[in-house]
Amino acid sequence: TISVQFYLIALLFILFDVEIIFMFPWAIDFKALGWFGFVEMVLFILLLAIGFVYAWKKGALEWHSIK
Repeated sequence: TISVQFYLIALLFILFDVEIIFMFPWAIDFKALGWFGFVEMVLFILLLAIGFVYAWKKGALEWHSIK
């Protein structure tokens, strides 16, 4: 059987990997977006950082081996 921990780590990986999909076009067209684009991306990164800290505090990133 596969531990639920594998699924949790995979879900977190997909979540933060999708972040890159949104950040790459923003980085390419940064100057054209101006301050509005900058503020939107800062809010997006802040929201993801809050989610990461929440997952970390809940112990979702801890790996416990079964003995």
